[in-house]
This record gives sequence, C-alpha cells and structure tokens, in this order.
Amino acid sequence: MTISRRRFLQYVTTSSAAGALTTLALPGVSYAQSGRPVLKAGDQKGGLRTLLEAADELKQLPYDIQWTEFPAAAPLAEALNAGAVDCGPIGDAPVIFALSAGAAIKIIGANRSDAYGTAVLVRPDATLRSAAELKGKNIGTTRGSIGHFVTLKAITAAGLSPSDVNFRFLPPADTITALASGSVDAWATWEPYTAVAETTGRARVLVNGRGLWSGLSYLAATDAAIAAKQEVLRDFLSRVVRAQVWSYQHVDAFSAAMARIIGIPPEAAKLQFSRRATKWRNLDDALVAEQQRTADFYSQVGLLRQPLDVKTTFDRRFPIKV
Repeated sequence: MTISRRRFLQYVTTSSAAGALTTLALPGVSYAQSGRPVLKAGDQKGGLRTLLEAADELKQLPYDIQWTEFPAAAPLAEALNAGAVDCGPIGDAPVIFALSAGAAIKIIGANRSDAYGTAVLVRPDATLRSAAELKGKNIGTTRGSIGHFVTLKAITAAGLSPSDVNFRFLPPADTITALASGSVDAWATWEPYTAVAETTGRARVLVNGRGLWSGLSYLAATDAAIAAKQEVLRDFLSRVVRAQVWSYQHVDAFSAAMARIIGIPPEAAKLQFSRRATKWRNLDDALVAEQQRTADFYSQVGLLRQPLDVKTTFDRRFPIKV
C-alpha cells in the first residue's frame, strides 16, 4: 500500500506535539466531584489510554484520570520531572536520562516487548544496507529515546563510534519530514511509527532492535504521587496488566480499536501490536541488572556525565499477577 506524503504525515503527527498540551477527561466524569482522587496520567502515542479504553478497564474507576499525551518519552520525562503528571509509560533508555537529570521518579511496573520495531529506518530507495554504512550520515531521532539507544548499539557493534554519525535530535513528526526531504539519511524510531512507515511504503527497516535493545519499558511514577496516591497507582497498574492480557486474547478487536483511537492505518496497528508481544512482569534482580547494563552503556559512550546506580529507582511495592 502506498499513500500520499500528506496523508502519511497526518498519521505520524496525530496526537503529537500539539496534543501534548491537551488534557483529556474521561467521558462523563466531573472533576468538580469532591473526595475523589485525580491521577494525572501521561501517555505516548499508541499507549496506555488506547489499551485501557479498548479493554473496558476505564469503567467504574474509584478515581478520576486526567490524561496528557506526548509524542515521545523525552517530553513525558520532563513532565514527570516537573510534577505535571503523576505517572507515565517510558522506555528503559529514556528513563536513564530522566534519572541522570535528577528526576524524582521511581519505576513501579515493567513490561518486555519484541525489540524489532525499535529500529533505524531509511527511505525505500536508499542505498544503505547495513549499520556500518551509517558512517558520516545524518540520523534523526529523539535524544535519549530507545531509537537513539538502538542506533548507538548498532553502530558500536559495527565498529563505529558515536562521533562517526551525525545525530539530529527532532520529534517524530519533524524527523519523518526530514527523512522524506533527504535532510536526514535515517530515522531511529519505535512503534507505532515503524509499522506506519513500513505499511505505507514510506520507509524500510535498515537495522532492527533485536539483539540490541532489551525490549524493556516501564510505568514510572513520581515520588510525590507514590507517597500520596499509592493505592490509586496500584489499581491503575493492575488495570493496565489486565488490559494487556485481554488485548492479546482479542488481537483483531484491539488492533481495530487502536487504529481508530490513535489514527493510524489498521494494517499498521495490527502489525506493530502483534509483533511486539508485550508482557508485563514483576520487578526483580535480573531486570534491575539489565537496566544497569543499559545505564553503563550510556556512560561508556559519554552520554552521562557520571555513572548511574539504578537500584534505588525500582519500587517493588507494586507486585502484579503475571
């Protein structure tokens, strides 16, 4: 399937930077009600709100949810750091940048997905065929994102150093425009952007994240929210886990709901969802060790000013049934 560049950009930019300033109330909920706590939940495109809505997990809530959507993890991390949101989904690499910047947040839940869709993309007609050929090229991505991380892992595995490529740090909507115009040679991104680019014929995968990225993503919460809303966060996480189980029991229904809610082609929604195979898991020592290796890698390539000990950033008081 091929579509116009204009239509493709509509898919990519839906709910992106402009939507980051919009808070979305649950239908029928009055925020004037007294005595009900409010959870300020951050989200990313194709994230938690879609999952919870599709699985009917937003019904009969004992609290209200105020949603704010972000185009990527970096601005969500900034909102967490500022206390503008209480919690939000964030990948293992972006959370390291947030913690190194002094963010008062904790990881309360974790999931693992197939890493394929976190990838370096190029135009379909590009001559590039390997990570080694990225030397001297311009690569668009979001600083500190899992796309940034996968690119660094890919080029170092190919014998290159970070200085051998030129990173241009842009939000997803600007990066796909830059790729189409040729002002960047590659786009390091993640799902659902990868699936949209593939299924619309606008880009192909040069390097996928398998063997490069852990596939770990988290639900992070601010220290203040954990102190004041621990039971709310516990309930919210439980609903997310139940919704994830439901989603893989109803792949077609959920994929259709995802396409409708976040505004991407149905085939892209099903592709990115099916291949991610996301599973939530409890926090344990092995997972903490994986996160430490990611932090150590960022230190090795000079992106952290000082080494980061991640152990204290995991709050294990939110066990889940897996």
